[in-house]
Amino acid sequence: MPTLRLALCQVNPSVGDLTGNAGLVRAWTRRAAASGAQLVLFPEMMLTGYPVEDLVFRRSFVAASQAALGRLAADLAADGLGDLPVVVGYLDADGPPQVSADAEPGRGARNAAALLHRGEVVATYFKHHLPNYGVFDEDRYFVPGDMLTVVRLGGVDVALTICEDLWQAGGPFAAARRAGVGLVVNINGSPYELNKDDLRLPVVRRRAAEAGATIAYVNMIGGQDELVFEGDSMIVAADGTVLTRAPQFVTHLLVHDVDLPAAGEATDGTSGSDDEIGDGERMADGLRVVRRTVDGIPPAPTGPAATGGLIEPVADEAEVWQALVLGLRDYVEKNRFPSVVLGLSGGIDSAVVAAIAVDALGGDRVVGVSLPSQHSSEHSRSDAADLAKRTGLDYRVEPIQPMVDTFLANMSLSGVAVENLQARVRGVILMALSNQEGHLVLTTGNKSELAVGYSTLYGDSVGGFNPVKDVWKTLVWRLAKWRNTEAARLGLTPPIPENSIGKPPSAELSPGQLDSDSLPDYDVLDPILIGYIDGDLGRDGLIADGHDPAVVDKVLRLVDTAEYKRRQSAPGTKISMKAFGRDRRLPITNRWRENG
Repeated sequence: MPTLRLALCQVNPSVGDLTGNAGLVRAWTRRAAASGAQLVLFPEMMLTGYPVEDLVFRRSFVAASQAALGRLAADLAADGLGDLPVVVGYLDADGPPQVSADAEPGRGARNAAALLHRGEVVATYFKHHLPNYGVFDEDRYFVPGDMLTVVRLGGVDVALTICEDLWQAGGPFAAARRAGVGLVVNINGSPYELNKDDLRLPVVRRRAAEAGATIAYVNMIGGQDELVFEGDSMIVAADGTVLTRAPQFVTHLLVHDVDLPAAGEATDGTSGSDDEIGDGERMADGLRVVRRTVDGIPPAPTGPAATGGLIEPVADEAEVWQALVLGLRDYVEKNRFPSVVLGLSGGIDSAVVAAIAVDALGGDRVVGVSLPSQHSSEHSRSDAADLAKRTGLDYRVEPIQPMVDTFLANMSLSGVAVENLQARVRGVILMALSNQEGHLVLTTGNKSELAVGYSTLYGDSVGGFNPVKDVWKTLVWRLAKWRNTEAARLGLTPPIPENSIGKPPSAELSPGQLDSDSLPDYDVLDPILIGYIDGDLGRDGLIADGHDPAVVDKVLRLVDTAEYKRRQSAPGTKISMKAFGRDRRLPITNRWRENG
């Protein structure tokens, strides 16, 4: 039985940076070669980054991707790495974009994988299953492939597949069984959601059983706008055994020796039974099977077997915290902001955002500004100062009352208008600091507040990025407690003041104001919101789940009438199955109400 040493490169590409991404492939291939690898795998659309969205429609970008692939193959050979087969994702096209007047049926942009060897592109594969749900719009961009590419190397038949091909039964994995392959490579740009790692492994096991073959699953890491990718690369045997699994949220080279059936012999001992159709191609489960042979790969290493190890899963709060830190860090770094600035109210949301920012960037790149008014309590001011001391961020105090008084001397305002004026003055100050000093403004509204519209447009909602946009209020508290506990476990100073965690939440825009004056307690509110937003439950379904009808009616009314605010909100890291934005697309002008 042949053995292949596989190297899964869990790396962090940037959308549009073809030169930088190709440099990553060269650097990590060099590392893989040093480990004795015989086949190196990189993630989905590695060369272009993922997702590229409407860049697909620019023919200049498609041409640049195709040219970069050819240069990369040549550069790897020039680096002395030509004998090492490398699988890399890229953007290809075999016809005009589907949205163009000269579009051709069955041709267009392709989400593609290529196998590079000895300076050439020796095999390509086009993604067959195109996701069109949640954040995915691949039917808008790509044409599905109708072939399964099988490459014979090192005495093993290896099939190439891409991401969504794994998540659906039939198609490439069924064809792989009939083609008698021993290994299915699956390259991914699979975005993070809480507990997705728990869903992913059973899916990989199902496809391994369907293909009757070992699966090498490699996923990217990193933040891209709202999305964050966590890695979780793995190799799973045909019988479902997890051979090795990489850590989440870090770049990682996963090297592992895998025993595989010899080419031409399936794992159940039968020969591949695809049907010959001529010219070296065969049909299997509706797909053309195209076979290529790669000779002269590096010899099997001598000495001890390479083992990649198994990483144990972490607690939900640790997983989410890592996702939020990585999402913010990459948004700042990839968009080349030098630093961030946020308002520090002394409350739980701004405290958690500040702690995330410090973990992501370091205290010297985070500016926290206390913006007290006449309604700001002494504990709010002292809690903000305490957080700054704990985290080491750049702390400033800018009282807003003189500016508010100037407005009120020239305008007749009362009630909510005065409350919103305070929030907008704070927004003006933060944006002024951004303009003056180059900081990215972080907004701090959690998902519960965004859901019910408990925010002020151009006030506390002002900012370029919101790390907790997809975090329910009750989860914000859990994250704060976890982060402090983790700091104590490591012998470090907990970053978040206990008073910020324990006190009742308040916007402090009027005397004695509490969130509970306007909203149900968050322990009551969040389950309703989760059912309505994440679960798409209607009024009857929520009431059947045991929620008070009067509270349900109030909450649904608040959610439905706040759509115009959410449409204008800053982007933020997605961690749930249905984040506001591309996941949930509802009309602003909409007369449908759940209570009829």
